[in-house]
Amino acid sequence: MAQVDRILTTHVGSLVRPDDFTAVLRKKVAGDLPDGAFEAPLREAVAWVVKKQAEVGIDIVSDGEYGKIGGWEQYVLDRLSGFGAEMSEASMAEVATGDMRRFADFYREFWPTQEHPEAIYPCIGEIAYTGFDELNRDIDNIKSGMAAAGVETGFLPVAAPASAFSLSPNQHYPSDEAYIEAGAKALREEYLGITKAGLFVQIDDAHLPFMWDRIVHNGTRADYFAWAQPRIDALKEALKGIPEEQVRYHICWGSWNGPHASDVELREIVDLLLELPVGAYAIEAANPRHEHEWKVWKDVKLPEGRKLIPGVISHQTNVVEHPELVAERLVRYASVVGRENVIGGSDCGFAQGPFVRRVHPSIMWAKLESLVEGAKLATAELWP
Repeated sequence: MAQVDRILTTHVGSLVRPDDFTAVLRKKVAGDLPDGAFEAPLREAVAWVVKKQAEVGIDIVSDGEYGKIGGWEQYVLDRLSGFGAEMSEASMAEVATGDMRRFADFYREFWPTQEHPEAIYPCIGEIAYTGFDELNRDIDNIKSGMAAAGVETGFLPVAAPASAFSLSPNQHYPSDEAYIEAGAKALREEYLGITKAGLFVQIDDAHLPFMWDRIVHNGTRADYFAWAQPRIDALKEALKGIPEEQVRYHICWGSWNGPHASDVELREIVDLLLELPVGAYAIEAANPRHEHEWKVWKDVKLPEGRKLIPGVISHQTNVVEHPELVAERLVRYASVVGRENVIGGSDCGFAQGPFVRRVHPSIMWAKLESLVEGAKLATAELWP
């Protein structure tokens, strides 16, 4: 991820699936796809989306998360042993936050429009990683797509322990800590496999900040850190021996287009983030609830050798950011952490699952084009 004389560009990973591939995904989820009929369409779709990113000018590309059948975090339950059948769909009451209660009328209208049901899958046995075939397939697909498109640098997003098991109650391990440690140990197999293949791994952890509003609204600040610290510790253990420079850590405050009026301030949790042995932090920065938080880095020192990937385009609005605004945001970050430590990114994924899209795909690509153009403008200002 080294850079010398320009601002590189990337994004958070999940991209809107094209209609023809979405039709294939729906058949697979419904069990209507013959055995072996998924691999070829998936390989073609990944090759297409990698090529498209290259054409737009994105430097560090992903596979769009096209190989994930479930949502961005619960996909991993299909690659692990130890989890039981679906108990119920997660209800608003089960994940209630201060934001959801304050704006209950909005959420009653909004949630039914989102095709992203999160379900309760309990842990009922020993957790072990069983998804090697799917993992190796995803690695092979992105590397093949990169070779065909002439792209040198790619990443695969995966789930953090705090997010992967947030909605899965422990019914097997003697303690919450033992449960999370076992889950993190299994997830380490994904982290290792991706980095050993020469790719960057991005650890997605939206639930880490999201749980603040859920826990503190119903309890105390101390309750939140009692929940969060063991999960940070488990992730640190899972990352041991993996080169820091190959690891990105991503947080957002929930990808949905809602009020977010009760979101935790970055300042409250930044020390947790800095404990992690990672090379870069991808953090929302275009979200109007959090854009001001670039100032946090005036007071908090970014550790030597680490980078920031601020979101300078939003996944939540169909308004396409002007390249000059993108450049302004990038230069702002460069002014506090150094131009060599900034990579342009997006706030979050443009699709939180196979059938969820936050913006229209044509607008998604226009936003990524604006990101690239804005990075060029910022480069011209930072390296005159």
